[in-house]
Amino acid sequence: MTLYAFIDGASRGNPGESGIGLIVKDQNGRRILSLEAYIGRTTNNIAEYTALLALLTKMKKSQCTRLIVHSDSELMVRQLNKEYKVKDQQLKKFLQKVSKVLDDIPFQFELKHISRNLNAEADKLANNGIDSKKRIKM
Repeated sequence: MTLYAFIDGASRGNPGESGIGLIVKDQNGRRILSLEAYIGRTTNNIAEYTALLALLTKMKKSQCTRLIVHSDSELMVRQLNKEYKVKDQQLKKFLQKVSKVLDDIPFQFELKHISRNLNAEADKLANNGIDSKKRIKM
C-alpha cells in the first residue's frame, strides 16, 4: 500500500518559536494521520528535519509498503537526496539521525520537493503547533 505524506516545519524568527506539521493520506486522498506539535525555539531547517523524523517515527510500524513524502524545504530534500552537501554541523546531526531511521524502515521511501502553495495543509498544522505550545514525545 502506497501512502502520501506532506510535512512542514515552521519557525517564527530564525531561530524562533517553532512547530511541525504532518499529514499522511491514502491512495484515495483520505487523511489517515495528522500531527501538529511545538518543538521549542530553533531554526526553520531544524524544524523541517524534525517534521521528517516525527513522520518516520510514526510510520515505522505502519502497514505501508511505499511512503512518498512531500516537503517544501528544497534544502532538506536536496540534502537527503545527496544533491547538496550538508555544511552546518547541527543539520549534519539531523541528517545522520534521519539516515539511521531510514536504514531501519520496512518500506520504500521517496522524498519530493513541492512548492509552498501545495503544502498549505502541513504548513497550517506546523503553525498550529507553535500556537498550541503542545509538545510530543519522539
